[in-house]
Formats: sequence, structure tokens, C-alpha cells
Amino acid sequence: MKTSPLYTLLALLTILSLALSACGSGNSAPVRQSNLRREKPNLQAADLRPLTDGNNAFAFDLYQALRAENGNLAYSPFSISLALAMTSAGARGQTEAQMTQAMHFLPQAELHPAFNTLDQALEAVPSSSDKDQEPLQLNVANAVWTEQTLPLESAFLDTLALNYGAGIHQSDFINQPEAVRKEINTWVSDETQKKIQDLLGENAISPFTRMILVNAIYFKADWLNQFDADRTYDAPFHLLDGSEVTAPLMSQGMTLPYAAGDGWQMAELPYAGGTAAMDILVPDEGRFDEIETSLDFETASAMWSGLQPTSVALAMPKFKVESSFSLAEQLAALGMPDAFDPGLADFSGITGHNDLFIGQVVHKAYVAVDEEGTEAAAATAVIMELSMAPMFDISLIVDRPFIYIIRDLQSGQILFMGRVLNPAQ
Repeated sequence: MKTSPLYTLLALLTILSLALSACGSGNSAPVRQSNLRREKPNLQAADLRPLTDGNNAFAFDLYQALRAENGNLAYSPFSISLALAMTSAGARGQTEAQMTQAMHFLPQAELHPAFNTLDQALEAVPSSSDKDQEPLQLNVANAVWTEQTLPLESAFLDTLALNYGAGIHQSDFINQPEAVRKEINTWVSDETQKKIQDLLGENAISPFTRMILVNAIYFKADWLNQFDADRTYDAPFHLLDGSEVTAPLMSQGMTLPYAAGDGWQMAELPYAGGTAAMDILVPDEGRFDEIETSLDFETASAMWSGLQPTSVALAMPKFKVESSFSLAEQLAALGMPDAFDPGLADFSGITGHNDLFIGQVVHKAYVAVDEEGTEAAAATAVIMELSMAPMFDISLIVDRPFIYIIRDLQSGQILFMGRVLNPAQ
């Protein structure tokens, strides 16, 4: 296989990071730092429309898959799409085709440069002209943890480095899965301003885990027109079962984009700087299930196209929602089952061998709305496992002193016996 110059440089960086880690006192995994990220490709907003349309179509597909969950709901479809886009860089054959269809992805040659452009464009938001308002914050970070013995294809490494800025953390999944889990959780917490804690629960990583691709996103913005906290009041909030709870409603009159249709109303609240907004879709009483069931990207696009500046007296509740999901079942149902099947998955673009499958896609999200604005965070982890892992019910790693017995099975006679306290002696 021909080795690319980028891979050679990554290899040199790996050797340097290993040498530096040997001199340090910490226990964190060596990292192939990705300072090779390609500056924003020469793509215009119109060039990104196929990517964002596809991502948004997936957002509504996933909403329909998740709405059966009980209670409130929060998720970041962009985080999930981005994490799976990185994963798809190693997908081949039917696995790649299913991921492309289920996720509404562009062809590989277009997908990764487009994500690179979109990612960097999202973070390059202009600051607010109002000095009394905090500037909008939107931070997106990507990283990959791999088992230190896992061989990686140069093309896969180049794609992650150039288009996603994802550092490769070489880790010991086989002997120290719990330490790696804590390291990933700490990284996610740091990248989301402590809002996403413990993305990976206990036993999420096993000795058969070989790679975890992680995305973290953090968003914080003030409303363009903030609510006056003195005008917030407690009022009944009517639940779907007909009962009521008391909720604090923020209120004010303002001109904002508004639309109404058969059984619904929508208002759009802009954030400071005018580069982001929150849409509030309110079905008429008794029609929530009907509107929710029919909601897809095409329907929402029609609603957005009808928004017109309107004088609105608005009252809406303050809220905070935290959600966590394991998405393997939903994603398989959306049309990419092979990726989760150890007998069918083809991620040979990662290692050059057909030996990995997606064991789980874990997602956590947090959204808080008050009089000042919105704070939101999310993280997604795609956990790649060895294809032979499901063949074993027990994992035994002999990493401690042991006793050995050699015996004749016909007679039962013990021929040799002993113990090993230190195999290095």
C-alpha cells in the first residue's frame, strides 16, 4: 500500500507524542494531534445546501424514531450526523450505501469537505453589536480514541485530520477500558462546559472495543430581545392527558417571524447577532399527536417559508431538558442495519480488514431556556467493536498471578503444576 505524506507526518507526530508522554508524569493516552486540518474549502453557502438539507431530513427522521420515548426530549442531530460522518469514512460496500441513505449523506468525496466547511462556518459567528449582550458561542470538537494495537489506514487518518480536526488518542482498551472511559468522559465534559457528564456509562467500553469516535457541541446565546424577568409569572400548563401543572411563563410583546396553519402556530425567536434562532411550533389543543406524526423536513420547510414579521404577545415557559439515548436500534431501523451487524458490517476502510462493527451510538443532550437566552450542549460517541466479540460470553485477561496445572486426561495424573507470579522474571 502506498503511504501518503500526510500519514508519514502523522506517524512522526505519533512518535514524538509517545516520547513526550514517556517523559511526563500523567497517564493520559498518547495523541496523534491533528494540526493538519484543511482551512475552510472554497465552498459557498449554496454548495452546503445539499449537506444541510440532508442533515435536516435526518433530524426529522430521528425525531419520528425518538418521539415514542416518554417525557421531554432533547438531542443534537448535527452532533450525531457529524460523528457518523467520521465513521462512514471507513465504511465500504453495502454498509457505506446504507449509511449514506439512512443519514441522507452526500457521496464520500463531497461529504467530508462539506462537513469541514460547515463546521468551521458555524463556529465563525459574528459577535453581537450590543455590548450588553454576550456574544453567541458555538463550539464543535471531534476526537477519536483507538486501541493502541489497531492498525489504521492512511486514507482514513487523512480524512479525519483534514476535514474534522480529530486527534487520534492511542489507548489501552484491552487492559484499561475503565481508564479510557473516564478519559473520554472528561474530554466531553470539558468541551461542553461541564453540561454533558458521563456520556459513556459503566461497562460501555470492553476489551473488545477498538475505536470510539466522539463529537461534542456547545451552544450559548442571548435572545436578541430578552424577556423581562419581572414579567415572568406562574400559570397552568396543560398536559396531553388533560391534567395541569404550574409553570413559570416568560412574557413580552414583540415583532418576530410568525406563521399559522391548519392546527398549528409557529414563532421564531432570534438570538443576538441574528445568526441563529429558536422556532417554537405550537399545535392547537387536541392536535399535538396529529401535527407531531406528520412532521418531517418538507413540512417544516413549508412552515418556515410562511414566517412573516408579526406583532406577537408571547408567553412561553422557561425549561431545561436533559436526554440520553442509545441509538443503535433507531439507526438500524432508519436503514443502516449492516453497520451494527458483526457478520455484515464492512468498515474495512478503517483498518484494511473487515473486522469492525458499530456496537453502539451513545448520545446525550442538554437544553436550558430562560429570560436571557439559551444554553445547549450535546455529545455523541460511536463505539466500534471487534466483529468476533459477540462470539464470547466471557472475557478473561490473565493480567495477574496465576496457577497452572498440566495433567494427563486419560488417567487424571497431574504431570506438572506451578504458578506464575511474575512472568518477566
